[in-house]
Amino acid sequence: MYLSLWYPNLRLAALADKLVAVLSAFSSHGGEARVHAATVWPIAWSESPVFQRVYGRGERGVEPRHAVEDALELLHDDYAYEFQIGWNLWEVETTEVPGANALRPAGNQGSSGHWVRALRLVRVTGFGPLFEDGTYEQEGHVRIDFGTDAPFLEEEAELNSLAARHIEENVRQLVELTRAIEKESGATARLLWSETGESLAQRLAARLGTGN
Repeated sequence: MYLSLWYPNLRLAALADKLVAVLSAFSSHGGEARVHAATVWPIAWSESPVFQRVYGRGERGVEPRHAVEDALELLHDDYAYEFQIGWNLWEVETTEVPGANALRPAGNQGSSGHWVRALRLVRVTGFGPLFEDGTYEQEGHVRIDFGTDAPFLEEEAELNSLAARHIEENVRQLVELTRAIEKESGATARLLWSETGESLAQRLAARLGTGN
């Protein structure tokens, strides 16, 4: 699942400020305040990175502006700049835990149905105008890769009141983060999409039984 952002008449030199604004929004919406890693891709995804640095998770990470400054020292029209940052969502823990049934309340037995806050790494990428022959036109000046849409649907989990509440919390967190990113980075257009082309809103309505 991706969020694409576009900015009017964006100059390459202004890309750094947009990336800092996007990355900085995560800390107020379930994410970490520090960047885990940065990678610079030349020309196309098929090429080898010209820069790659893993700072570390949590406190070992670096502030967004520091990470962006490191990566964008190599500022070129045909480069892409990728950053990884942590984001917490509710997910179903399916691993068997010995003795876990004795600790769970009635109605929540077995290896599934145990909800936990789990950290996933989100990829935030800024595109130079000539990277992969202008991929920004379709995918945005800045693209956010959230990973799979499983936390927003959890289609394998039993849809009880607890599951519905956690799914709704995940969706609300996504909506609030998206709005904050759009506002704080000054985006004039945004698009939430997936490679399958399926609408998350429609699938969510069907999952929660709120569709027509």
